[in-house]
Amino acid sequence: MSCMVPTLPKAKSPLPRSARGANGSLPLEGWRVLVSRAREQASSLSDLLRAEGAEVMEIPFIEVRPPRSYKCMDDALRLIGEYEYLVLTSVNGVHALFDRMEKLGIPKRRLLPLNIVAIGPATRSAIEKEGLPVAIMPKEYVAESVVQALVNKVRGKRVLLCRAKIARDVIPRELRRLGAFVDVVEAYETVIPAASRVKLRRVLRDMEKRPHAITFTSSSTVKNYVSLLGIRSGKSKLVQGVWNASIGPVTSETLREFELTVDVQADEFTIPGLIKAIAEYAKKNPLTKSSTN
Repeated sequence: MSCMVPTLPKAKSPLPRSARGANGSLPLEGWRVLVSRAREQASSLSDLLRAEGAEVMEIPFIEVRPPRSYKCMDDALRLIGEYEYLVLTSVNGVHALFDRMEKLGIPKRRLLPLNIVAIGPATRSAIEKEGLPVAIMPKEYVAESVVQALVNKVRGKRVLLCRAKIARDVIPRELRRLGAFVDVVEAYETVIPAASRVKLRRVLRDMEKRPHAITFTSSSTVKNYVSLLGIRSGKSKLVQGVWNASIGPVTSETLREFELTVDVQADEFTIPGLIKAIAEYAKKNPLTKSSTN
């Protein structure tokens, strides 16, 4: 008995057909781009880059792991009915939240009375896939905009923030200043993948495989990049000539802290926004024959 294996759909390009070259070439044809996202999240970015003609290499600068203890998260979830707002700032946080609720036997409907806040469209999509509505998503997908979206809404309210172990304190600090009672729980932690150290150094030293660009989708990817290479700043010869593509202003600020150039920054702080920014940069800075070798 034979069975048919379904063909996976190709990634849909976020760019208009007008972005192609005069001869019909793809915007990133000939470009080598390194994707630094965690292994389980890399494919969404990699597939879109390949759809634009890029040669993609994946070397994760970040690895997502469960927290050392779920006690605080479990305690908060068992009392979820006491909260009025639930703030989620990443897809990883969404997955960790619902995985934990399932293990604890807490039905998703317990979240229906809460005002669920998503930092951006990817997080919102992950929440909606679980069958729950998102009440608030800020206009710009950064922590400061989350706070701005909650002004005049959270005074005297209880807020649960599920996030990574290491994260910026903008949301809890500013919401408390607005009069909210905020509980922060660790949904997951990120670490540096040890296996990436040798791979990254090897590819940067190989002039035939060296990437033209590296994508950075969070401040953690920038910090881990520097740590993996064992360099102090972007002035190291090891990274010279490779341009850096940032998903947004917070990531760009971290790049500059390490004296790394910000060659590309997305106008919309999303993966499709990053693709568009990379393609626009590539169009203005065509590859030379020497850089394609």
